[in-house]
Amino acid sequence: MTIQKNTQGEQLIYGRHPVLDALQNGMSVDKVWLAQSTKGGYDRELRQWCKTRNVPLQVVPKDRLDQVTKKNHQGVLGWLAHIEYQLIEDVFPTIYDRGEVPLLVMLDSITDVRNMGAIARSAEAMGAHALILPHKKTAQINAEALKTAAGAFSTLPVCRTASLGNAVDYLLLNGVQIVAADVRGETALAALDWTLPTALIMGAEDAGVRPHLLRKATAFYIPMGGQTDSLNVSVATGICLYECRRQRLVD
Repeated sequence: MTIQKNTQGEQLIYGRHPVLDALQNGMSVDKVWLAQSTKGGYDRELRQWCKTRNVPLQVVPKDRLDQVTKKNHQGVLGWLAHIEYQLIEDVFPTIYDRGEVPLLVMLDSITDVRNMGAIARSAEAMGAHALILPHKKTAQINAEALKTAAGAFSTLPVCRTASLGNAVDYLLLNGVQIVAADVRGETALAALDWTLPTALIMGAEDAGVRPHLLRKATAFYIPMGGQTDSLNVSVATGICLYECRRQRLVD
């Protein structure tokens, strides 16, 4: 296997056969870059394996690959993941098998690695069953995220999906209520029934949860008493998860 560690401590796989072999052999691949000039049978085969293994593939100019490595990458690079990603369709049924009420945390456009790690730490501590992340516009779970998470990623499943909307639809069909933190929400945090099977959507601090997801969710707000009109997303997530934990312990 042709692997190189870059200055950020990330492990790169470069070359057509090594990247394809990694996918075919079930290695945990975070993402793949393919040069725009790559066409033909290899292009089709790589795309199919990325789809099968639920790995994001991005087509980029060749010079972007050259900026990442000086090795002979042959127009394709893969990043080895620090964790093993899972599918929500595999994780979700096991929650009921254990006789537990699902609590899932869905992150929409959370791109800061420290927030990602802090959210994972709170989610694991408060009894959440999984994080659900999109392929795109999400923070990479790298060494810094792992450090901030303080070991949470070793026990908390992380599910990756090409479409958060499709993941929401799947959960709705399986009886899960979808709730989303939003400053314009009409329902207060504590007024929600968190004892029900629940998926919590948290959005980026600047834009919030995207409209197409909000339309499928019950929007709620966190009551605050100070002059600050917003919270850091990892802090807000911790508050929401604590309320869920409180209600479930009382129940």
